[in-house]
Amino acid sequence: MPIATLAPTGRRPAPFGLTPSKAHIFPSGKDRPGGRWRSIAPILLLILALLALAPSAWAQSFPTFDDKGVVDAANLLDPAQEQALSAKLIAQKQASGRSLVVATIPDLQGYDISDYGYRLGRDWKIGDKDSNGALLIIAPAERKIRIEVGYGLEGVLTDAVTSQIIRNAISPRFKAGDMVGGINAGVDEITTLLALPPDQAKARVAAAEAATRKQDDGGGGIIAFWIILFIVFFVALPLLSRAKGGKRYRSGGGSGPIIIWGPGAGSDWGGSSGWGSGGGGSSWGGGDSGGGFSGGGSFGGGGASGDW
Repeated sequence: MPIATLAPTGRRPAPFGLTPSKAHIFPSGKDRPGGRWRSIAPILLLILALLALAPSAWAQSFPTFDDKGVVDAANLLDPAQEQALSAKLIAQKQASGRSLVVATIPDLQGYDISDYGYRLGRDWKIGDKDSNGALLIIAPAERKIRIEVGYGLEGVLTDAVTSQIIRNAISPRFKAGDMVGGINAGVDEITTLLALPPDQAKARVAAAEAATRKQDDGGGGIIAFWIILFIVFFVALPLLSRAKGGKRYRSGGGSGPIIIWGPGAGSDWGGSSGWGSGGGGSSWGGGDSGGGFSGGGSFGGGGASGDW
């Protein structure tokens, strides 16, 4: 009987006539198919977890709160301007019991200003336990403006009102290069509204909501008009021109088809929409006098943003 069998032509025989098994081909777990990926999977999961947690860690990097009503971290105000603005905000707080804080931010750290403002308000806890606080935030590097509203003031500083203040009082002055004037104009508009009696404040809110609905109605009508015009000229007419057979109604002189389009008398092309005042309860009456700007207030994302 032969000691070793001959291997097929073209192949070298295994030592001592032994045939390699799969265990010899893949002697260790890391060399098996998929073994290397299983070994680095925990590392990849750890990296993904760190990347997911990174934005939360960056968002906590807020300027230090100063309980004088003004945190000028972007250095837009000189000492005299900052002192005058602080005195105005403290007087408003003492008169109405509501807290308005101005914050200039050097860097939004890649976040949308609405998200940053919401987190900033919660971190600083502007307002008292009734959340009757608000923030005027200016980010000059990103050219963004935000009025962030606490839960307790969402019925007074509605989305429509705060958007109107940004558009009409703040942005035009910022565009003209008057940063101090824009900040003061925004503060004056907000503090005046916070100091109004309940009936006058409600009237101001109603007027802002009506103006917003009117603007939305006009914009919706224009968009609908151009959509219909596009359909008529680029869809309906080409289909009619390609149609085989059928009747064509022409004028007596043999001219082309007569098309009459456009809104009829008294018709309305667009729908209506409103801004909404956001969630949370409203606070129309005045609060207690005195106290600091930070007293445990909370924010839910109410307010408006703008730019220049």
